[in-house]
Amino acid sequence: MRITNQREIILEELKRLKTHPTADELYEVVKKRLPRISIATVYRNLERLSEAGIIHKLEYGGRQKRFDGDVRPHSHVFCIRCGRISDVDTVDGLDVREMVLDSKGFQIKEGSLQFQGVCPVCQKEKQLNVN
Repeated sequence: MRITNQREIILEELKRLKTHPTADELYEVVKKRLPRISIATVYRNLERLSEAGIIHKLEYGGRQKRFDGDVRPHSHVFCIRCGRISDVDTVDGLDVREMVLDSKGFQIKEGSLQFQGVCPVCQKEKQLNVN
């Protein structure tokens, strides 16, 4: 895959953000650097970068796709209220892929653990609404 100037900037901005943005959110950031870029171009490039394995596309239960510039193996936790996604730190020495391989005999090509819950911001908002 050829890395065009547009792709390079989209990739730079995605890697800079740690919020796992939607295409629309990333578009708002990218258009500050490339004012003439279209939302369709951002969507198309995110799909191509994802297909090439340069970024990860995160899809959670019918919600809008989010994107992650960190392609190292890691897990995510997803807020069921606001949709916020955060990286989950891994435990040294715990290799879930090896556990699956050992117990089920699969040869693992890729995978991730995904957790769901309520983020601290939404928990705080709920407490404020109750009081």
